[in-house]
Amino acid sequence: MYPVYGPLFSAYSPYGYDDNNQFYDERIFGPPGGPMAPPSGPPPFAPPGQGPGAGPPTTPPPAFVPAQTQQAGAFAVDPGAIRRCLYRFTYVWLTNRQQFWFYPTYIGRRSISGYRWNGFRWVFYGTDLRRILSFQCV
Repeated sequence: MYPVYGPLFSAYSPYGYDDNNQFYDERIFGPPGGPMAPPSGPPPFAPPGQGPGAGPPTTPPPAFVPAQTQQAGAFAVDPGAIRRCLYRFTYVWLTNRQQFWFYPTYIGRRSISGYRWNGFRWVFYGTDLRRILSFQCV
């Protein structure tokens, strides 16, 4: 065996000391703090109910269907265009000919999620922006 020169614990080593100066081995015990430790940093997205319009609307959507206008380009709805509909009743037409009232609570670069009206109540729903043919906020 060759002698080891330099620091015993490197940044890439699974060995080290936790905040209480206790020795640990990540290969056996997992990262310091154990599996019940809270994750560091903010969550990657806000879960439903964490935004300004926490949860689904408390009322049903409007009783009318707005007139459809062709808004979508060749590939997808622009997230910037539909962002103005965040936390507002929005009627959505999909490429598979489905249409429904939607209450968006999250808009990403390629997806959207929120609550979809199923005729009786609001149900959490998400889809790819490429599936939206057009939309209309009210």
